[in-house]
Amino acid sequence: MAFDEMRDGDLAAATYAEIEAWLARTPLERLRQKSAEAELLFRRLGITFAVYGEGGDPERLIPFDIIPRIIAASEWRALSAGLEQRVRALNAFLADVYNERRILKAGIIPQALVLENEAYQPHMVGFRPPGGIYTHISGIDMVRTGADDFFVLEDNCRTPSGVSYMLENREAMLRLFPRLCARHRLAPVNRYPEHLLATLKSVAPERAGPNPNVVILTPGSFNSAYYEHCFLADEMGVEVVEGADLFVENDVVFMRTTAGPKRVDVIYRRIDDDFLDPECFRPDSLVGLPGVMRAYKAGNVTLANAPGAGIADDKAIYPYVPDMVRFYLEEEPRLANVPTYLCEREGDRAEVLANLEKLVVKLARGSGGYGMMIGPHADADMRAEFARRIQDKPSDYIAQPTLALSTVPTLAEGGIAPRHVDLRPFILFGRQEITMVPGGLTRVALREGSLVVNSSQGGGTKDTWVLEEASPQPAPAQSQGGG
Repeated sequence: MAFDEMRDGDLAAATYAEIEAWLARTPLERLRQKSAEAELLFRRLGITFAVYGEGGDPERLIPFDIIPRIIAASEWRALSAGLEQRVRALNAFLADVYNERRILKAGIIPQALVLENEAYQPHMVGFRPPGGIYTHISGIDMVRTGADDFFVLEDNCRTPSGVSYMLENREAMLRLFPRLCARHRLAPVNRYPEHLLATLKSVAPERAGPNPNVVILTPGSFNSAYYEHCFLADEMGVEVVEGADLFVENDVVFMRTTAGPKRVDVIYRRIDDDFLDPECFRPDSLVGLPGVMRAYKAGNVTLANAPGAGIADDKAIYPYVPDMVRFYLEEEPRLANVPTYLCEREGDRAEVLANLEKLVVKLARGSGGYGMMIGPHADADMRAEFARRIQDKPSDYIAQPTLALSTVPTLAEGGIAPRHVDLRPFILFGRQEITMVPGGLTRVALREGSLVVNSSQGGGTKDTWVLEEASPQPAPAQSQGGG
Protein backbone atom coordinates (compact mmCIF):
# COMPACT_ATOMS: atom_id res chain seq x y z
CA MET A 1 0.00 0.00 0.00
CA ALA A 2 1.50 3.34 -1.07
CA PHE A 3 2.03 6.16 1.43
CA ASP A 4 -0.70 8.82 0.96
CA GLU A 5 0.90 12.22 1.57
CA MET A 6 -2.46 13.88 2.29
CA ARG A 7 -3.73 11.31 4.81
CA ASP A 8 -0.82 9.31 6.27
CA GLY A 9 1.75 10.41 8.83
CA ASP A 10 1.75 12.91 11.69
CA LEU A 11 2.15 16.00 9.52
CA ALA A 12 -0.44 15.14 6.87
CA ALA A 13 -3.54 16.50 8.62
CA ALA A 14 -2.01 19.89 9.36
CA THR A 15 -0.19 20.20 6.05
CA TYR A 16 -3.10 19.30 3.79
CA ALA A 17 -6.03 20.54 5.94
CA GLU A 18 -6.90 23.51 3.74
CA ILE A 19 -6.40 21.57 0.48
CA GLU A 20 -8.67 18.80 1.71
CA ALA A 21 -11.33 21.35 2.68
CA TRP A 22 -10.95 23.11 -0.68
CA LEU A 23 -11.41 19.87 -2.59
CA ALA A 24 -14.46 18.98 -0.49
CA ARG A 25 -16.25 22.27 -1.15
CA THR A 26 -15.31 22.69 -4.83
CA PRO A 27 -17.51 20.93 -7.40
CA LEU A 28 -15.68 18.56 -9.73
CA GLU A 29 -16.94 20.51 -12.75
CA ARG A 30 -15.31 23.66 -11.33
CA LEU A 31 -11.99 21.86 -10.97
CA ARG A 32 -12.21 20.59 -14.55
CA GLN A 33 -12.98 24.12 -15.75
CA LYS A 34 -9.90 25.42 -13.95
CA SER A 35 -7.83 22.59 -15.40
CA ALA A 36 -8.97 23.61 -18.90
CA GLU A 37 -8.02 27.23 -18.12
CA ALA A 38 -4.56 26.05 -17.08
CA GLU A 39 -4.12 24.15 -20.34
CA LEU A 40 -5.19 27.22 -22.33
CA LEU A 41 -2.72 29.36 -20.38
CA PHE A 42 0.14 26.96 -21.02
CA ARG A 43 -0.72 26.79 -24.73
CA ARG A 44 -0.82 30.57 -24.99
CA LEU A 45 2.59 30.83 -23.35
CA GLY A 46 3.97 28.10 -25.63
CA ILE A 47 5.15 25.89 -22.78
CA THR A 48 5.84 22.73 -24.75
CA PHE A 49 8.35 19.94 -24.98
CA ALA A 50 9.30 18.13 -28.14
CA VAL A 51 9.23 14.40 -28.80
CA TYR A 52 10.66 13.57 -32.21
CA GLY A 53 10.61 10.29 -34.07
CA GLU A 54 7.21 9.17 -32.77
CA GLY A 55 5.00 10.57 -35.53
CA GLY A 56 2.25 13.15 -35.22
CA ASP A 57 2.72 16.56 -33.67
CA PRO A 58 6.04 16.56 -31.81
CA GLU A 59 5.22 19.71 -29.82
CA ARG A 60 3.27 18.68 -26.72
CA LEU A 61 2.11 20.20 -23.49
CA ILE A 62 3.25 18.47 -20.36
CA PRO A 63 -0.06 17.82 -18.56
CA PHE A 64 -0.41 20.07 -15.51
CA ASP A 65 -2.41 18.91 -12.52
CA ILE A 66 -4.00 21.76 -10.58
CA ILE A 67 -3.94 20.07 -7.14
CA PRO A 68 -0.63 21.08 -5.52
CA ARG A 69 1.75 18.73 -3.74
CA ILE A 70 2.68 20.07 -0.29
CA ILE A 71 5.88 19.59 1.73
CA ALA A 72 6.06 20.72 5.34
CA ALA A 73 8.79 23.15 6.41
CA SER A 74 10.47 20.58 8.67
CA GLU A 75 10.52 18.01 5.85
CA TRP A 76 12.14 20.51 3.48
CA ARG A 77 14.80 21.47 6.02
CA ALA A 78 15.87 17.85 6.28
CA LEU A 79 15.75 17.32 2.52
CA SER A 80 17.69 20.47 1.64
CA ALA A 81 20.47 19.65 4.11
CA GLY A 82 20.81 16.21 2.54
CA LEU A 83 20.76 17.62 -0.98
CA GLU A 84 23.55 20.09 -0.22
CA GLN A 85 25.64 17.33 1.31
CA ARG A 86 25.11 15.06 -1.68
CA VAL A 87 26.00 17.70 -4.28
CA ARG A 88 29.18 18.60 -2.39
CA ALA A 89 30.20 14.94 -2.42
CA LEU A 90 29.43 14.51 -6.12
CA ASN A 91 31.49 17.60 -6.95
CA ALA A 92 34.38 16.35 -4.82
CA PHE A 93 34.21 13.02 -6.65
CA LEU A 94 34.50 14.77 -10.02
CA ALA A 95 37.45 16.87 -8.87
CA ASP A 96 39.13 13.71 -7.59
CA VAL A 97 38.62 11.32 -10.52
CA TYR A 98 39.91 13.89 -13.00
CA ASN A 99 42.96 14.62 -10.84
CA GLU A 100 44.37 12.64 -7.88
CA ARG A 101 41.92 9.66 -8.11
CA ARG A 102 42.18 9.05 -4.36
CA ILE A 103 38.85 7.22 -4.15
CA LEU A 104 39.96 4.83 -6.90
CA LYS A 105 43.35 4.21 -5.33
CA ALA A 106 41.60 3.47 -2.03
CA GLY A 107 39.58 0.75 -3.76
CA ILE A 108 36.25 2.25 -2.77
CA ILE A 109 35.07 2.43 -6.39
CA PRO A 110 36.44 0.04 -9.04
CA GLN A 111 38.79 1.91 -11.36
CA ALA A 112 37.40 0.31 -14.51
CA LEU A 113 33.89 1.44 -13.61
CA VAL A 114 35.09 5.05 -13.84
CA LEU A 115 38.03 5.14 -16.23
CA GLU A 116 36.46 2.86 -18.86
CA ASN A 117 33.03 4.49 -18.60
CA GLU A 118 31.87 6.30 -21.73
CA ALA A 119 30.80 9.26 -19.58
CA TYR A 120 34.37 9.78 -18.36
CA GLN A 121 36.07 12.50 -20.43
CA PRO A 122 39.87 12.16 -20.80
CA HIS A 123 39.96 15.78 -22.01
CA MET A 124 39.21 16.87 -18.42
CA VAL A 125 42.07 14.93 -16.81
CA GLY A 126 44.43 17.28 -14.96
CA PHE A 127 42.16 20.30 -15.41
CA ARG A 128 40.27 22.10 -12.64
CA PRO A 129 37.49 24.53 -13.62
CA PRO A 130 37.16 27.93 -11.89
CA GLY A 131 36.48 27.50 -8.21
CA GLY A 132 36.87 23.73 -8.58
CA ILE A 133 33.17 23.50 -9.38
CA TYR A 134 31.95 20.91 -11.88
CA THR A 135 28.25 20.58 -10.99
CA HIS A 136 26.94 24.14 -11.10
CA ILE A 137 23.34 23.00 -11.71
CA SER A 138 22.16 19.64 -10.38
CA GLY A 139 18.76 17.98 -10.33
CA ILE A 140 18.41 15.22 -7.73
CA ASP A 141 15.39 12.95 -8.22
CA MET A 142 13.74 12.03 -4.93
CA VAL A 143 10.99 9.53 -4.10
CA ARG A 144 9.06 8.99 -0.91
CA THR A 145 7.74 5.73 0.54
CA GLY A 146 6.73 6.78 4.07
CA ALA A 147 6.43 9.65 6.53
CA ASP A 148 10.20 9.90 7.03
CA ASP A 149 11.34 7.70 4.16
CA PHE A 150 12.81 9.80 1.35
CA PHE A 151 15.22 8.18 -1.11
CA VAL A 152 17.43 9.49 -3.88
CA LEU A 153 16.37 7.75 -7.08
CA GLU A 154 19.04 9.25 -9.33
CA ASP A 155 21.41 12.18 -9.70
CA ASN A 156 21.43 14.53 -12.70
CA CYS A 157 24.74 16.39 -13.05
CA ARG A 158 24.90 16.98 -16.82
CA THR A 159 22.13 19.24 -18.12
CA PRO A 160 19.13 18.68 -15.81
CA SER A 161 15.89 20.08 -17.22
CA GLY A 162 12.45 20.92 -15.91
CA VAL A 163 13.06 24.05 -13.86
CA SER A 164 10.98 26.20 -16.23
CA TYR A 165 7.97 24.00 -15.49
CA MET A 166 8.56 24.45 -11.76
CA LEU A 167 8.41 28.21 -12.25
CA GLU A 168 5.50 28.26 -14.68
CA ASN A 169 3.48 25.85 -12.53
CA ARG A 170 3.70 28.28 -9.61
CA GLU A 171 2.74 31.20 -11.84
CA ALA A 172 -0.29 29.26 -13.10
CA MET A 173 -1.46 28.46 -9.56
CA LEU A 174 -1.12 32.08 -8.48
CA ARG A 175 -3.27 33.15 -11.43
CA LEU A 176 -5.89 30.42 -11.16
CA PHE A 177 -6.22 30.09 -7.39
CA PRO A 178 -5.01 33.33 -5.76
CA ARG A 179 -7.12 32.89 -2.60
CA LEU A 180 -6.03 29.31 -2.08
CA CYS A 181 -2.38 30.32 -2.45
CA ALA A 182 -2.87 33.26 -0.08
CA ARG A 183 -4.25 30.97 2.63
CA HIS A 184 -0.89 29.17 2.73
CA ARG A 185 2.49 30.66 3.57
CA LEU A 186 4.28 29.43 0.47
CA ALA A 187 8.04 29.55 0.20
CA PRO A 188 8.70 31.42 -3.09
CA VAL A 189 10.40 29.86 -6.10
CA ASN A 190 10.48 32.92 -8.39
CA ARG A 191 14.04 33.90 -7.44
CA TYR A 192 15.54 30.86 -9.16
CA PRO A 193 16.63 32.78 -12.32
CA GLU A 194 18.27 35.39 -10.10
CA HIS A 195 20.12 32.71 -8.15
CA LEU A 196 21.10 30.92 -11.36
CA LEU A 197 22.58 34.08 -12.87
CA ALA A 198 24.48 34.85 -9.65
CA THR A 199 25.83 31.29 -9.61
CA LEU A 200 27.01 31.49 -13.22
CA LYS A 201 28.61 34.92 -12.75
CA SER A 202 30.41 33.72 -9.62
CA VAL A 203 32.35 31.09 -11.57
CA ALA A 204 33.45 33.35 -14.42
CA PRO A 205 37.20 33.64 -15.11
CA GLU A 206 38.69 36.21 -12.76
CA ARG A 207 39.73 38.49 -15.60
CA ALA A 208 36.04 38.94 -16.55
CA GLY A 209 35.55 41.48 -13.77
CA PRO A 210 32.35 42.25 -11.87
CA ASN A 211 29.93 41.92 -14.81
CA PRO A 212 30.83 38.85 -16.88
CA ASN A 213 28.96 38.08 -20.09
CA VAL A 214 26.82 34.95 -19.68
CA VAL A 215 25.07 33.09 -22.51
CA ILE A 216 22.95 29.94 -22.79
CA LEU A 217 24.15 27.61 -25.53
CA THR A 218 21.30 25.60 -27.06
CA PRO A 219 21.40 22.95 -29.79
CA GLY A 220 18.42 24.72 -31.35
CA SER A 221 14.66 24.63 -31.67
CA PHE A 222 14.52 20.88 -32.31
CA ASN A 223 15.79 20.13 -28.80
CA SER A 224 13.12 18.83 -26.42
CA ALA A 225 13.97 21.51 -23.82
CA TYR A 226 14.29 24.46 -26.22
CA TYR A 227 11.41 26.30 -24.55
CA GLU A 228 13.28 26.12 -21.26
CA HIS A 229 16.50 27.46 -22.80
CA CYS A 230 14.69 30.53 -24.12
CA PHE A 231 12.65 30.96 -20.94
CA LEU A 232 15.71 30.99 -18.68
CA ALA A 233 17.62 33.32 -20.99
CA ASP A 234 14.71 35.75 -20.95
CA GLU A 235 14.32 35.54 -17.17
CA MET A 236 18.04 36.14 -16.59
CA GLY A 237 18.36 38.83 -19.24
CA VAL A 238 21.07 36.98 -21.17
CA GLU A 239 21.40 35.79 -24.75
CA VAL A 240 20.40 32.33 -25.91
CA VAL A 241 22.79 31.32 -28.68
CA GLU A 242 23.54 28.43 -31.00
CA GLY A 243 26.98 27.26 -31.98
CA ALA A 244 26.90 29.30 -35.20
CA ASP A 245 26.39 32.50 -33.16
CA LEU A 246 29.79 32.05 -31.50
CA PHE A 247 33.38 31.71 -32.65
CA VAL A 248 36.76 31.12 -31.02
CA GLU A 249 39.76 33.28 -31.78
CA ASN A 250 43.10 33.02 -29.97
CA ASP A 251 41.43 30.68 -27.45
CA VAL A 252 38.81 33.30 -26.59
CA VAL A 253 35.07 32.86 -27.21
CA PHE A 254 33.19 35.66 -28.95
CA MET A 255 29.53 36.17 -29.78
CA ARG A 256 28.52 37.67 -33.10
CA THR A 257 26.40 40.81 -32.63
CA THR A 258 25.24 43.64 -34.86
CA ALA A 259 27.73 45.87 -33.03
CA GLY A 260 30.61 43.48 -33.67
CA PRO A 261 32.15 40.60 -31.69
CA LYS A 262 31.45 40.51 -27.94
CA ARG A 263 33.55 38.42 -25.59
CA VAL A 264 31.78 35.57 -23.74
CA ASP A 265 32.85 34.67 -20.21
CA VAL A 266 30.40 31.96 -19.10
CA ILE A 267 28.50 29.45 -21.21
CA TYR A 268 25.56 27.67 -19.60
CA ARG A 269 25.59 24.89 -22.10
CA ARG A 270 22.51 22.78 -22.77
CA ILE A 271 24.39 20.62 -25.28
CA ASP A 272 25.61 17.11 -24.46
CA ASP A 273 29.36 16.51 -24.23
CA ASP A 274 29.44 14.56 -27.49
CA PHE A 275 28.24 17.54 -29.52
CA LEU A 276 29.91 20.39 -27.64
CA ASP A 277 33.17 20.77 -29.58
CA PRO A 278 33.86 18.90 -32.84
CA GLU A 279 37.59 19.37 -32.27
CA CYS A 280 37.45 17.22 -29.11
CA PHE A 281 34.33 15.12 -29.32
CA ARG A 282 32.16 14.11 -32.27
CA PRO A 283 33.71 15.67 -35.41
CA ASP A 284 30.35 15.57 -37.20
CA SER A 285 28.63 17.83 -34.67
CA LEU A 286 26.89 20.77 -36.34
CA VAL A 287 25.52 22.34 -33.15
CA GLY A 288 28.68 22.76 -31.11
CA LEU A 289 31.46 25.34 -31.09
CA PRO A 290 34.87 24.35 -32.54
CA GLY A 291 37.65 25.33 -30.18
CA VAL A 292 35.52 25.97 -27.07
CA MET A 293 37.43 23.32 -25.11
CA ARG A 294 40.71 25.07 -25.95
CA ALA A 295 39.28 28.33 -24.63
CA TYR A 296 37.96 26.55 -21.54
CA LYS A 297 41.26 24.89 -20.69
CA ALA A 298 43.10 28.16 -21.34
CA GLY A 299 41.00 29.73 -18.57
CA ASN A 300 39.22 32.18 -20.88
CA VAL A 301 35.67 30.87 -20.51
CA THR A 302 33.71 28.80 -18.00
CA LEU A 303 31.44 25.95 -19.06
CA ALA A 304 28.51 25.03 -16.84
CA ASN A 305 28.16 22.20 -16.19
CA ALA A 306 31.69 20.99 -16.73
CA PRO A 307 32.26 18.46 -19.54
CA GLY A 308 32.64 15.01 -18.05
CA ALA A 309 30.28 15.72 -15.14
CA GLY A 310 28.13 12.86 -16.41
CA ILE A 311 30.38 10.30 -14.76
CA ALA A 312 28.91 11.44 -11.42
CA ASP A 313 25.33 10.63 -12.40
CA ASP A 314 25.98 7.37 -14.22
CA LYS A 315 23.59 4.79 -12.77
CA ALA A 316 26.44 2.33 -12.23
CA ILE A 317 28.22 4.99 -10.11
CA TYR A 318 25.05 5.84 -8.16
CA PRO A 319 25.37 2.99 -5.61
CA TYR A 320 28.71 4.45 -4.47
CA VAL A 321 27.47 7.99 -3.66
CA PRO A 322 26.98 7.24 0.07
CA ASP A 323 30.61 6.06 0.11
CA MET A 324 31.62 9.35 -1.54
CA VAL A 325 29.93 11.29 1.29
CA ARG A 326 31.87 9.33 3.88
CA PHE A 327 35.17 9.49 1.95
CA TYR A 328 35.22 13.18 1.01
CA LEU A 329 33.13 14.84 3.71
CA GLU A 330 33.75 12.42 6.61
CA GLU A 331 30.02 12.51 7.36
CA GLU A 332 27.22 9.96 7.34
CA PRO A 333 24.84 10.42 4.39
CA ARG A 334 21.67 12.32 5.27
CA LEU A 335 19.81 10.92 2.24
CA ALA A 336 19.55 7.22 1.48
CA ASN A 337 19.92 5.53 -1.90
CA VAL A 338 17.48 2.99 -3.26
CA PRO A 339 19.16 -0.45 -2.92
CA THR A 340 20.71 -1.21 -6.32
CA TYR A 341 22.01 -4.30 -8.09
CA LEU A 342 24.82 -3.91 -10.62
CA CYS A 343 24.20 -6.58 -13.23
CA GLU A 344 27.87 -6.71 -14.20
CA ARG A 345 28.52 -8.32 -10.79
CA GLU A 346 27.95 -12.05 -11.06
CA GLY A 347 26.17 -12.32 -7.71
CA ASP A 348 23.94 -9.30 -8.38
CA ARG A 349 23.15 -10.58 -11.87
CA ALA A 350 22.04 -13.96 -10.56
CA GLU A 351 19.80 -12.27 -8.00
CA VAL A 352 18.25 -10.04 -10.65
CA LEU A 353 17.61 -12.84 -13.13
CA ALA A 354 15.94 -14.89 -10.40
CA ASN A 355 13.64 -12.05 -9.34
CA LEU A 356 12.77 -10.11 -12.50
CA GLU A 357 9.07 -10.12 -11.61
CA LYS A 358 9.84 -8.03 -8.48
CA LEU A 359 12.45 -5.57 -9.77
CA VAL A 360 12.77 -2.44 -11.88
CA VAL A 361 15.49 -2.93 -14.51
CA LYS A 362 17.10 0.17 -16.02
CA LEU A 363 19.75 0.98 -18.60
CA ALA A 364 22.81 2.18 -16.72
CA ARG A 365 23.05 5.11 -19.12
CA GLY A 366 19.38 5.52 -20.01
CA SER A 367 17.05 8.44 -19.31
CA GLY A 368 13.50 9.60 -19.85
CA GLY A 369 11.98 6.28 -18.77
CA TYR A 370 13.25 4.50 -21.90
CA GLY A 371 14.99 1.11 -21.80
CA MET A 372 13.28 0.30 -18.50
CA MET A 373 11.22 -2.66 -17.30
CA ILE A 374 8.97 -2.58 -14.23
CA GLY A 375 8.85 -6.26 -13.31
CA PRO A 376 5.45 -6.43 -11.58
CA HIS A 377 3.82 -4.75 -14.60
CA ALA A 378 5.72 -6.69 -17.29
CA ASP A 379 4.49 -9.81 -19.03
CA ALA A 380 6.49 -13.03 -19.38
CA ASP A 381 7.72 -12.10 -22.86
CA MET A 382 9.13 -8.76 -21.71
CA ARG A 383 10.82 -10.34 -18.70
CA ALA A 384 12.37 -12.96 -20.98
CA GLU A 385 13.59 -10.24 -23.35
CA PHE A 386 15.23 -8.30 -20.51
CA ALA A 387 16.81 -11.48 -19.16
CA ARG A 388 18.40 -11.98 -22.57
CA ARG A 389 19.61 -8.38 -22.69
CA ILE A 390 21.12 -8.60 -19.22
CA GLN A 391 22.95 -11.81 -20.08
CA ASP A 392 24.23 -10.36 -23.36
CA LYS A 393 25.43 -7.01 -21.92
CA PRO A 394 25.31 -7.14 -18.12
CA SER A 395 27.27 -3.90 -17.64
CA ASP A 396 24.49 -2.00 -19.44
CA TYR A 397 21.91 -2.69 -16.72
CA ILE A 398 21.12 -2.07 -13.08
CA ALA A 399 18.09 -3.21 -11.08
CA GLN A 400 16.25 -1.89 -8.04
CA PRO A 401 13.32 -3.00 -5.89
CA THR A 402 9.91 -1.81 -7.09
CA LEU A 403 9.16 0.96 -4.62
CA ALA A 404 5.63 1.91 -3.64
CA LEU A 405 6.04 5.61 -4.49
CA SER A 406 3.97 7.97 -2.38
CA THR A 407 0.72 9.33 -3.79
CA VAL A 408 -0.93 12.72 -3.76
CA PRO A 409 -4.48 13.70 -4.79
CA THR A 410 -4.76 14.29 -8.53
CA LEU A 411 -7.56 15.32 -10.87
CA ALA A 412 -8.16 12.13 -12.88
CA GLU A 413 -10.81 11.09 -15.38
CA GLY A 414 -13.04 9.60 -12.73
CA GLY A 415 -12.54 12.38 -10.19
CA ILE A 416 -9.97 13.05 -7.47
CA ALA A 417 -7.69 10.03 -7.13
CA PRO A 418 -4.25 9.22 -5.69
CA ARG A 419 -1.38 9.14 -8.18
CA HIS A 420 2.31 8.35 -7.69
CA VAL A 421 4.85 11.21 -7.68
CA ASP A 422 8.55 11.97 -7.48
CA LEU A 423 10.39 15.25 -6.86
CA ARG A 424 13.31 16.93 -8.64
CA PRO A 425 14.84 19.75 -6.57
CA PHE A 426 17.38 21.96 -8.35
CA ILE A 427 20.64 22.76 -6.56
CA LEU A 428 22.96 25.60 -7.62
CA PHE A 429 26.66 25.41 -6.71
CA GLY A 430 28.49 28.72 -7.01
CA ARG A 431 31.91 29.89 -5.94
CA GLN A 432 30.56 31.32 -2.70
CA GLU A 433 27.65 29.09 -1.75
CA ILE A 434 25.09 26.44 -2.60
CA THR A 435 21.53 27.69 -3.09
CA MET A 436 18.22 26.08 -3.94
CA VAL A 437 14.66 27.36 -4.07
CA PRO A 438 12.31 25.43 -1.77
CA GLY A 439 10.67 22.48 -3.46
CA GLY A 440 11.35 21.60 -7.06
CA LEU A 441 9.49 19.92 -9.88
CA THR A 442 6.92 17.31 -8.84
CA ARG A 443 6.25 14.82 -11.63
CA VAL A 444 3.12 12.71 -11.46
CA ALA A 445 2.21 9.40 -13.10
CA LEU A 446 -1.25 10.21 -14.46
CA ARG A 447 -2.28 6.68 -15.37
CA GLU A 448 -3.80 4.65 -12.55
CA GLY A 449 -1.24 2.33 -11.00
CA SER A 450 1.61 3.65 -13.14
CA LEU A 451 4.99 4.36 -11.55
CA VAL A 452 6.44 6.12 -14.63
CA VAL A 453 6.39 9.89 -14.12
CA ASN A 454 8.51 10.98 -17.11
CA SER A 455 6.80 13.48 -19.42
CA SER A 456 8.00 11.52 -22.46
CA GLN A 457 6.12 8.52 -21.08
CA GLY A 458 2.81 10.25 -20.36
CA GLY A 459 3.55 11.79 -16.97
CA GLY A 460 2.50 15.25 -15.85
CA THR A 461 3.61 17.89 -13.34
CA LYS A 462 2.30 19.62 -10.24
CA ASP A 463 3.17 22.77 -8.36
CA THR A 464 5.22 21.92 -5.28
CA TRP A 465 4.36 23.97 -2.20
CA VAL A 466 6.89 24.13 0.62
CA LEU A 467 5.21 25.74 3.60
CA GLU A 468 7.07 28.35 5.59
CA GLU A 469 5.33 27.22 8.76
CA ALA A 470 4.00 23.90 9.98
CA SER A 471 0.38 24.47 8.98
CA PRO A 472 -1.57 26.70 6.58
CA GLN A 473 -3.64 29.66 7.66
CA PRO A 474 -7.29 28.68 8.29
CA ALA A 475 -9.75 29.58 5.56
CA PRO A 476 -12.12 32.49 6.20
CA ALA A 477 -15.53 31.12 7.19
CA GLN A 478 -17.31 32.80 4.29
CA SER A 479 -14.90 31.56 1.61
CA GLN A 480 -16.56 29.48 -1.09
CA GLY A 481 -15.82 28.31 -4.61
CA GLY A 482 -12.71 27.14 -6.38
CA GLY A 483 -10.06 29.14 -4.55
